[in-house]
Amino acid sequence: MTKLHNLIVLIFITALSAVAQSKKAVVYSEKYRPQFHFSPKAHWMNDPNGMVYVNGTYHLYFQYNPTANVPGNIHWGHATSKDLFHWKEKPIALYPDSLGLVFSGSAVLDKHNTSGLGTLVHPPMVALYASHSVSKEKMGKTDVETQSLAYSNDAGLTWKKYKGNPVIKNMGDRDFRDPKVIWYEPQKKWVMVLAAHDHIDFFASKNLITWIKESDFGREAGDHAGVWECPDLFELQNGNKKQWVLIVNMNPGGPNGGSATQYFVGGFDGQKFTTYDKETKWLNYGPDNYAGVTWSNTGSRKIFLGWMSNWLYGDKVPTSPWRGAMTTSVNLALKEVNQKTYLVSEPVKELQAITSIPKFLNNISFEHTYNIQSKLPSFGNKFIFKLKDVSVADFSIVLFNKNSEQLKIGYDKAKNIYYINRDHAGITAFQKDFIKLSTAPRLSASPKINLTLIVDETSAELFADDGLTNMTGIFFSTSPMTGLNMYTPGKLNIGSLSYAKIGSVWGK
Repeated sequence: MTKLHNLIVLIFITALSAVAQSKKAVVYSEKYRPQFHFSPKAHWMNDPNGMVYVNGTYHLYFQYNPTANVPGNIHWGHATSKDLFHWKEKPIALYPDSLGLVFSGSAVLDKHNTSGLGTLVHPPMVALYASHSVSKEKMGKTDVETQSLAYSNDAGLTWKKYKGNPVIKNMGDRDFRDPKVIWYEPQKKWVMVLAAHDHIDFFASKNLITWIKESDFGREAGDHAGVWECPDLFELQNGNKKQWVLIVNMNPGGPNGGSATQYFVGGFDGQKFTTYDKETKWLNYGPDNYAGVTWSNTGSRKIFLGWMSNWLYGDKVPTSPWRGAMTTSVNLALKEVNQKTYLVSEPVKELQAITSIPKFLNNISFEHTYNIQSKLPSFGNKFIFKLKDVSVADFSIVLFNKNSEQLKIGYDKAKNIYYINRDHAGITAFQKDFIKLSTAPRLSASPKINLTLIVDETSAELFADDGLTNMTGIFFSTSPMTGLNMYTPGKLNIGSLSYAKIGSVWGK
């Protein structure tokens, strides 16, 4: 009986496992589901929140509606990863309370237990976030948003709300949110950057609980076509010196409509940020990279992640049962071009682990049309495509499918711009501005063009001139984009071309 019983149990467990695997495969195989970008199993997601690296694990919290795939009822969702690509969705981390919904914020590892909410042996993770009062909003009040604190003593898996919330009361701005906290070592204190409608407020604290406003920035700098949101502050090496970068997301008013991310390079003395120039600079010119900030506790390496959508149509895109995905994580660095300092971004090295061995083609010269996939042993619609040493001339990279839909990404020499054209890339009727041509200036002074293109089921991320000009765009083709060609009106020379498939992190 024992052997028969064990056999029955084994068969039962195997059957359950097969059903679970089948359900998992179905969940991540829906039409338009990203295959190597994070998206929740179901429901609405927007801004990345509380991004922190602790004990070899990346914790991604995010704005999440657990009851529908439209904005509202915002909680903090939670997912973890060891490599920035394979994600495990966890139970909801933070729920709304009497102070309101749980809007965007950040999390840090309080290594020295300055907050007293843990111990030196087991330091707490501390999250600062905006509490958004729906009742006050309906009454037309100004003090809708305040800043609250939560802490975790089990490495970010469960959280407790601080009993003394809010830790920062509203200071007179209707839009008063998205705290990003960093440790400022020279003065042994925490610094918070906070979006206050059309500028950034700077706060300081010794314990993450008691905060004092020290300065503000931006009333006369940058672009003010929309509300400032989701700021970030960090230091980067630039040659033999270090410089500070202040990121400010803004909606609407981006260079291609709707949401976008601007940044400033300058100095920070622990209290006040000063920019070197007041020119508006954009981290990503594409329409679909918003609310991005960097991971905390990653040392000198600054890794950036954004929401891959736009408030113009984020709640209308034709995906179900989820809406929203994150961009590819990128490394940030500074680069000097024509005596100006720019923030450059390129895909993290961890992408290589889910990428096939590249196929290289060298010394290419063609007129008018170059059929790329005919030169490759096999071709898929999830890939990384690189061009090196391209002559500065008009060209386009075109993804197409059996339904004659196409996504066009290219360079216009006369205008010195890169562009993404998704007019004929599939479903577009859900929002009139979705088909607008997106453009970005070429900032590089190099006589040759380098670019990297990362393509998933419904997204294309362009990194031009080694990350100096970047564009992200989503699209919704009615069948997979299984073709890849290049076009030029005259002749184009390419030093080298490489193509590699990117595997699904969900096993598809």
